[in-house]
Amino acid sequence: MKPHTGRRRFMADLTRAVGTSLFLGSPLISRSAPLSHPKAPLTVGEVMELILKTIPNAPFSKTVDTLKSGKPEQAVTGIVTTMFTTTEVIEKTVAAGANFIIAHEPTFYNHLDETDWLKQDEVFRHKQDLLTKNNIAVWRFHDYWHSHRPDGITSGMMAALGWEKYVDPANPLLLNLPATPLHQIIAHAKSKLGIKMVRVVGDRSQVCRRVLLLPGAPGGRNQISAIQKVRPDAVLCGEVSEWETPEYIRDARQEGQKVSLVVLGHIMSEAAGMEWLVSWLQPKVPGVKVRYIASGNPFTYE
Repeated sequence: MKPHTGRRRFMADLTRAVGTSLFLGSPLISRSAPLSHPKAPLTVGEVMELILKTIPNAPFSKTVDTLKSGKPEQAVTGIVTTMFTTTEVIEKTVAAGANFIIAHEPTFYNHLDETDWLKQDEVFRHKQDLLTKNNIAVWRFHDYWHSHRPDGITSGMMAALGWEKYVDPANPLLLNLPATPLHQIIAHAKSKLGIKMVRVVGDRSQVCRRVLLLPGAPGGRNQISAIQKVRPDAVLCGEVSEWETPEYIRDARQEGQKVSLVVLGHIMSEAAGMEWLVSWLQPKVPGVKVRYIASGNPFTYE
């Protein structure tokens, strides 16, 4: 071997050896610190646990917020928030590549999602088969979302309406608005919440300042008790039993009180809260896409 050839080979071997030594001795990579592996995807149960850590006194011993389909250990490919797990929402969830639905209301047509009475029903079986076939987990998120501080549904409704600055410091459901005719308040609520039609007991031309928001269906006694306590000019509520709060408002007006009732509808009074859940939850589950799919209002109006 010629001297200069041997020297070239020696220098090449030395360069490779030194380079390897420097690479392995780097603080970023060494023999004692193996390459990190990608983090395992979150499971349904882990997402639920992460959410419950933010809810006062959770988990509750009695709650309707249970898994309606799926298993806690299944990996999450994407999350959908919605009001109702309709068959259409399920199909859109599958198309979006997601497999975890967080819904505010029941999946199987009753508050407790009891299904024994539906075992032979074709509508029930179709929905259940659709969930099972596509490995979709469904978690009801009702009691916990209302128990969040502030209430998640109310927060979403306020944000959608753009009325956060008018919230009474002593009552998160009471607004102190500039003097506004009721018909303008109604038009604003319909536009911002996507409501086609409301029902009104009272005077649409009435000038209102104190407005009480009661989304969802807290029940007639709770609604009337809240009205008695704060004495609002107007109440914007979700759902009513026609023999309860509307009759109370009618008699109150006959007695001389200046109060009006606007019935927005249960679904659309709360939907903004489930849409708002996306922005609340997304930072807590990096790497998992969270999106809102509207279940919408099933009613048409003649």
